[in-house]
Amino acid sequence: MATISTRGDKDVRYIAFFDLDRTITKAISGRALAREALRRGLMKSSDLAIALYFGAFYRLRLADPVMIMEKMTGWAKGLSQETLTDLCQEVFRKVMLPSIHQEVFEELKIHRDNKALTVILSSSLAPICRAVAEYLEMDDIICSELEVKDGVLTGKPKGNLCYGNEKLVRLREYCGKYNTDVDDAWYYGDAIIDQPALSIVGHPVCINPDHKLKRVAEKNKWTVTNWK
Repeated sequence: MATISTRGDKDVRYIAFFDLDRTITKAISGRALAREALRRGLMKSSDLAIALYFGAFYRLRLADPVMIMEKMTGWAKGLSQETLTDLCQEVFRKVMLPSIHQEVFEELKIHRDNKALTVILSSSLAPICRAVAEYLEMDDIICSELEVKDGVLTGKPKGNLCYGNEKLVRLREYCGKYNTDVDDAWYYGDAIIDQPALSIVGHPVCINPDHKLKRVAEKNKWTVTNWK
């Protein structure tokens, strides 16, 4: 589990979890990362074609989405850890930072004032999540990581990607770590794939939800809000 927290507070009332792509920001970090990698010559056109191929399977739900995402990390094989970090920092500066929803600043302030931990819970890669969390002065990140051996990426994920049901698992574990009740937790998400995490927290919030999530939210009377 990727983490940046040094907070040792015992007086944590609850935890507010935020998805990253299309929730904290308008952008999609994976897409921006692929574009920047291609521009720098770190990704081959064939790698991009594979990503688009599996992306089509994902959109049409013709295969397991976790398997698809694992296939899509293969382009990074052979890159140094430092190169990936630099790439992610550039994506943060050029794409993620300018696309942060302004409303998120007020939400974070409300939760901090209520003695909550604020945490990014996202399938995005750790270096991007860490850059966003540090900029927003959030407490922690729970996200996907890539396997590294001797400072070089293997092209495989490190453990389970933080996606779908895995978000639910990590959310529960994290609440347990701080001895807080899941019923008191908040989760902000935008897509139907966030449904597992949204379904177990006491305060689910759907930000600019896709059509499927909006239907589920309306049925369950979850909060739906539009951020500009």
